[in-house]
Amino acid sequence: MRDDDARYEAVSSRDARFDGEFFFAVVTTGIYCRPSCPAVTPKRVNVRFFVSAAAAQAAGFRACRRCRPDAVPGSAEWNVRADLVGRAMRFIGDGVVDREGVGGLARRLGYSARQVQRQLTAELGAGPVALARARRAHTARVLLQTTDLPVTELAFAAGFASIRQFNDTMREIYAGTPSELRAAAAGRRGRAGAPSQGAGGGGRSAPGGIALRLAYRGPYATAEIFDFLQVRAVPGVEEVRGSHGIRTYRRTLRLTYGSGIAEVDEPTGPRTRKRPPAGLVCPAARGADGGWLECRLRLTDLRDLSTAVQRMRRLFDLDADPYAVAERLGADPTLGPLVAERPGLRSPGAADPEELAVRIVLGGPPARAAELVRAYGKPLDAVDGGLTHLFPTPGELTGEEVAEPVRTLCTALADGTVVLDAGADRYAAERALAALPGVGAKAAAYIRMRALGDPDSGDSGGAGEGGPAGERAVAGAWRPWGAYAVHHLWRAGLLPAGELSVGELSGCAGALPGRAEEAGRGWEEAAPVAVAAPVG
Repeated sequence: MRDDDARYEAVSSRDARFDGEFFFAVVTTGIYCRPSCPAVTPKRVNVRFFVSAAAAQAAGFRACRRCRPDAVPGSAEWNVRADLVGRAMRFIGDGVVDREGVGGLARRLGYSARQVQRQLTAELGAGPVALARARRAHTARVLLQTTDLPVTELAFAAGFASIRQFNDTMREIYAGTPSELRAAAAGRRGRAGAPSQGAGGGGRSAPGGIALRLAYRGPYATAEIFDFLQVRAVPGVEEVRGSHGIRTYRRTLRLTYGSGIAEVDEPTGPRTRKRPPAGLVCPAARGADGGWLECRLRLTDLRDLSTAVQRMRRLFDLDADPYAVAERLGADPTLGPLVAERPGLRSPGAADPEELAVRIVLGGPPARAAELVRAYGKPLDAVDGGLTHLFPTPGELTGEEVAEPVRTLCTALADGTVVLDAGADRYAAERALAALPGVGAKAAAYIRMRALGDPDSGDSGGAGEGGPAGERAVAGAWRPWGAYAVHHLWRAGLLPAGELSVGELSGCAGALPGRAEEAGRGWEEAAPVAVAAPVG
């Protein structure tokens, strides 16, 4: 949405579809909000619009305490775009600026720091430092409101370089001191009768973990994504507890400063924000305004919090724009009924791109990857239910005892020949993967779709530039949401498990509905098995 008048219409109708896509600020109050803020709509003359929360903060506006605009889902645009700005935003979300500075970000992107600053400022109204600062402030607010960690430790855990910088930032963005923000959160919990979420000393999260709400926009096909993850869960690293409808997905995480365990609950009922009166919501927004998934993170080092959150968001595809996907795919005669049947179907990503790549190339059922985990993975300090290990790093899988093609892949990952980090060049990564002996184009395309979170993949198996004209036309009509088309076709049994090419549709139009569950399992279970060396 590029036109300010159209943005104002979205604000007037409190249209939650655009939460995270843009922000608006009110010059008379000095506050910036999300489009769906329930407050009285300000006069048009008093409103300014921003592409990012960081730009609003840089312009001197503070976050609205009522709608909390810093907690909205991220813009789906950054997942779609493969240019410098899109890649930079994915890197910043993964914490690269906090860990490596602007220079490290520029090196990863292959541009000068000045070019990166200029491009981001031109498009987003804020440079990488301001964008990372907004991210740190949000992390600090979450820690203040969900833990009892001392403020001094909390400031450094959120990524601030000094206590003064931390205090100044919180006052500027949230119009309150850290102590005031914590007291306000405690008061809200007391009125609601909710227990406080504590945190132990030494920078470690509490046994119960940090409780978070991972927001998403629009409808969300919860059962389908939990089904998808459950059949692929690698014992020791992942598990799904509970029965259908009340499941909890759990997994271990290898992070920059330590490790962690993440838990995400399957919602048992609607979890949506309170709506304004019916007359104040545009008709197109009625039905599902988004909601959240309950998440708990237990981290050995709280400096990993924002990175862990971002990785779980990618795994559950929480920044997707289901409205744009439905608009594009719903016009297709084959996909239209499928989109209507499963609104909000997501394209799951990966909590650890390198782990997923190894699992895909290894092939076979999850039990095969579990053998690799038991042989090479790092055991947890204490077993937690079915979680026992961290998945092995590529560097731990380069020895001669590891069978091909896993060893070749891990060697390429370890020496940088193949890069699968958050802001990697997806086209270059897919080409490098496909060139590795034993990997091939189909596995490379699937890794690009899931490990790199590309919403526009799924046609590399024959519908790309070199494919037949008919296949190119079909794939072009789905762009930039080809990955969602593939998931719909898998679920409906119209595309064989592991196939990503629309060319396969010609032989699958009469697939039996009963094969939908099998077809939905995807590449991991269908791939040719490359057996690792005997273990133990």
